[in-house]
Amino acid sequence: MSVGTQQVLVPWTPAPAQLTMAYSVCRGITRAKAKNFYYAFLVLPKRKREALCAVYAFMRRCDDIADDTSLGLPERRQKLDNWLDALHRAQQGQPSDDPIVMALTDAQRRYNIPAGLLDDLALGTAMDVAEATVENPAPESGLTVRYATFEDLKTYCYHVASVVGLVCIHIFGYRDPAAESLAEQCGLAFQLTNIIRDVKEDAAMGRVYIPQEDLAQFGLTDADLFSAPDASRIRPLLELEASRARELYQAGDELIPYISEDSQPALWVLVNIYRRLLDKIAQRQYDVFSGKVTLGVGEKLRILGKGFFQRLT
Repeated sequence: MSVGTQQVLVPWTPAPAQLTMAYSVCRGITRAKAKNFYYAFLVLPKRKREALCAVYAFMRRCDDIADDTSLGLPERRQKLDNWLDALHRAQQGQPSDDPIVMALTDAQRRYNIPAGLLDDLALGTAMDVAEATVENPAPESGLTVRYATFEDLKTYCYHVASVVGLVCIHIFGYRDPAAESLAEQCGLAFQLTNIIRDVKEDAAMGRVYIPQEDLAQFGLTDADLFSAPDASRIRPLLELEASRARELYQAGDELIPYISEDSQPALWVLVNIYRRLLDKIAQRQYDVFSGKVTLGVGEKLRILGKGFFQRLT
């Protein structure tokens, strides 16, 4: 029996001072690293904001391990396994001195977040450091991640993004199961936006998330995404991915009424920040190669201000 499925014998709860410190650490990580998420968190009630910061800090640790180029892929996989095992041990009642683990297990209990969702988050990150197989060999170019079809990509996106949506709505609060499918689609929209924005950066790390079938449709290959590609050749490809994302953002709009009223402004802010980012990429004619496309602080604050107004009214 794995540690993640053992029966809880003695639940462990950190002291209030420990939890205060733990959530403070997670809040600091989120403020420093979550360039878009943090603005949405600001319009949440304090406890929900703290819980989402704990979730983000857990995800950030997973990502940092997967992206640690000072380690080989096997070492990164082992480190991810160890990190998930540390969470499992805390979930099973064993004390932990890791502030992220402390905060996350507290948030999980408080909001009844299924343990399987947190496992899926880590599994999704591990897909970025997967070993080559007979079915999915590493290409000669040295790429370590690529997907044959959009359906294959959706499986990856489910674990790294749709699951995040499912975790979020547990914290936001919802009753109608219809919210779950909408949260999954909303997460996919966010991830597709990230994939479009980060094409150059990901390719430099040996990762091509644009499906091979989509590249082939426009007469492109993995090699066309490296170095200084011709943005005009790649624009139709990115327009295709953007059209998929825009359709999925409708799910975010539909999800808002399904969650608790005190969380609706936060989701509105998050959806509109990411949708505005996609619009900005389109305004630049999908040139994501000459520089990373981001929203300025002023743009985010304007969206945040509208979110605060919705909360007050």
